[in-house]
Amino acid sequence: MVIKNYSELIKRVKNRPPKTVIVVQADDVHALEAIIHAADMIKAVLVGNTAKIADILRLLGQNPADFDMVQVPEDEHPSVTAAGLVQAGKGDIIMKGNIKTGDLLKGILAEESGLRKSGQMSHLAIMEIPNYHKLVFLTDCGMCLNPDLDQKKQILLNTIQFMHLLGYEHCKAAALCSVEDLNPKMPETNDASELKRKSLLNELPGCYVEGPISYDLAMSSESARIKGFACSCPGDFDILLAPNMLTGNILGKCLVYSAGSKMAGLVLGARVPIVVTSRSSTAEEKYNSIAVAASI
Repeated sequence: MVIKNYSELIKRVKNRPPKTVIVVQADDVHALEAIIHAADMIKAVLVGNTAKIADILRLLGQNPADFDMVQVPEDEHPSVTAAGLVQAGKGDIIMKGNIKTGDLLKGILAEESGLRKSGQMSHLAIMEIPNYHKLVFLTDCGMCLNPDLDQKKQILLNTIQFMHLLGYEHCKAAALCSVEDLNPKMPETNDASELKRKSLLNELPGCYVEGPISYDLAMSSESARIKGFACSCPGDFDILLAPNMLTGNILGKCLVYSAGSKMAGLVLGARVPIVVTSRSSTAEEKYNSIAVAASI
């Protein structure tokens, strides 16, 4: 199974029982707009300063009494409050509101939250690119600064496992580099080659990794043909693995702001999906992120 676009994914989510999204520091206009728009596919719990949240809801033409709101205790981190709701069975997804990503994750990673698993957490951007024939899963764009080989393997495993939950049976991943040859001055090329070897040994079940490979060859079969690059799936990759967070972050933002792509953002590796987008993201991006998280 392959998901072509957000319309296809959203249609599928609306046919499922609604999941509950817990919004951390929910006094965020675009987050609340997304929650309101997504009312036909999710339930929501709005965590934070309930007076501020109610004021924004009124500005959006909503009755605050129609929403489930939770005031954060004065001496408690809002993420810990949200985590407590998840632990109590009152939420399936955590969503970032008017809070910095680092502050959100600080609470999520706190021992008392009980949400962290033992492996590497990673950020995943799901991209709908105008001239590409299916959704692209770009990682890591916001969690792991300079992952080593083992961390890259875990980042891939997080993504593969998530895609399997979406219904993908087999994924094709491009380990992005600036060149296609091994270069001792570019350690990312060695990591890419090793990840390809591991995929052939089935250490990344359900995924084939090609690398090192440049972005143009990964996304265009014609570019691969012209350059004579031998690859079984040029122009047909599902996953783009960035060599570091800087590359992934810049690539994701370039695709959105310069190429007109639609994006959703999640953090994987915790006990529940965490919707993480920029505080400057549009309501549509936040809505798409909710849809992706609710689809598994």
